[in-house]
Amino acid sequence: MISPLAYVSPKAQIGKNVTIDAFAYIDDNVIIGDNCHVFPSAVIGAVPQDLKFKGEETWTIIGDNCVLREFVTIHRGTASKGKTIVGNNNLIMAYCHVAHDCILHDNIIMSNATQLAGEVEVDDFAIIGGGTLVHQFCHIGGHVMIHGGSKISKDVPPYIMAARDPLAYCGLNSVGLNRRGFTPEQIHGIQDVYRLLYQSGLNTSKALEQIEATIPASPERDYILAFVRAASRGIIKG
Repeated sequence: MISPLAYVSPKAQIGKNVTIDAFAYIDDNVIIGDNCHVFPSAVIGAVPQDLKFKGEETWTIIGDNCVLREFVTIHRGTASKGKTIVGNNNLIMAYCHVAHDCILHDNIIMSNATQLAGEVEVDDFAIIGGGTLVHQFCHIGGHVMIHGGSKISKDVPPYIMAARDPLAYCGLNSVGLNRRGFTPEQIHGIQDVYRLLYQSGLNTSKALEQIEATIPASPERDYILAFVRAASRGIIKG
């Protein structure tokens, strides 16, 4: 299922039932899982666009059931993390770029021409609108919906919709949460967290204290708290 017009390095590890179309280029030190489809002219595992890269042995790892559309580029890692990782069940649309040392978890959609700089992390079920630009080291939370054409320079907390310029919190991604089986109680609990975080007038650290003191513990509450506390670049504004 590999086109004779594609190049696949003999050092690459290709899983079962993988389709690689014409003019795709799969470099050394690449692992691609099962049931993936690499469309024409995608480039996987190329040398990173990072001047600190000195030819060290690094990797690109793609999970199972991924679709990498036309002209997608995914570069290998650097000495910083050693590998660029794309998890399972991800759709990366045409002309997207995933730079060195990025970590993409599972069930992510990157719409056309989205560009991730180095060491970006994207959590499960995030949807990133087309033409979005993401600054290096940013963290995008799970279950978010990000408006097309956005510029992301701070972390985007989970479960929300983000839009405007500069990028801001625009409410919960309620449609996405409903589709993924979140209960009304879970959604209301998430809403309570974000009311305090974005609408109480408290600064971030005080809001986190108030959330912890007044909102019962849950996986969703605790994920948001941990995410915001770990946000070295800070989070987007309300």
